[in-house]
Amino acid sequence: MSENFSNSQRIEVLRQALPYIKKYNGKVVVVKYGGNAMIDDSLKQEVMADIVLLWLIGVRVVVVHGGGPEISEAMQKQGIEPKWVDGLRYTDEETMDIVKSVLAGKVNKGLVNMVQMHGGKAMGIAGMDGHLIAAKQKDPALGLVGEVCSVNVEPLTVLLEHGYIPIVSSLGCDDNGVIYNINSDTAAAYIAGALKAERLVLLTDVNGLRRDPNDPSTLIPEISVAEARKMVENGAVSGGMKPKLACCIKAIEEGTGNVIMLDGRVNHAVLMELLTDEGAGTLVRGRVHQKLPGIK
Repeated sequence: MSENFSNSQRIEVLRQALPYIKKYNGKVVVVKYGGNAMIDDSLKQEVMADIVLLWLIGVRVVVVHGGGPEISEAMQKQGIEPKWVDGLRYTDEETMDIVKSVLAGKVNKGLVNMVQMHGGKAMGIAGMDGHLIAAKQKDPALGLVGEVCSVNVEPLTVLLEHGYIPIVSSLGCDDNGVIYNINSDTAAAYIAGALKAERLVLLTDVNGLRRDPNDPSTLIPEISVAEARKMVENGAVSGGMKPKLACCIKAIEEGTGNVIMLDGRVNHAVLMELLTDEGAGTLVRGRVHQKLPGIK
């Protein structure tokens, strides 16, 4: 009897998900994954399994990742102490060698492998491959930290059209071949905008935007991009949330439909947000979705 009830529950869950499956089928969703949300290996496996599930129901998923904790760990193993300037990692040539090795190598290939272990088709690509992310130096005081100039979506649309999940590391380069370390939230915002994504999902280490940064119960479940812009301009957000909210605004300005900030440490947070009434995190509302030319 309990088994029949359990099966009925499963069927009801699928029925409730049907409208959302229809909504996102064939649409582009960009998931930014990085930072502290990537530390736990078992949780990482769960996130990649959820990405594969979205891919299997027809969502065109693009994953953009960072790898800050892994970079810091690799630097310390080589006796290099990480240095920060205004919240960004100072990146000299020695540090950049480590950044490239960790982001484009260890982290990227690890995520690709996990997707494939769960039955998905994934292809790893660094931001400088195919001049995907064109960048310039952000500030000489930061060294080889880059500012995004433009995004060439062709490498991504080719992979999406051939049924792959692109896994993108947040690196960029300029016309002279100089490689830059790009903030992964920023890279994801520009990529989502260039792809005219239906949604950008920012996985972070808090439950979303809060009226009181120290009180999870003050979560703001939904906000317009105009309201978000006012909060940034008026200083209503501070610390690490300020640049994240600015990335949400930039993504929408560049062409993304909506942006959601979620706690990436919560099991199945992405699926709860995209496929259920329950939702999670903070939704920043943008404009109506625009179809990207070139994606059928």
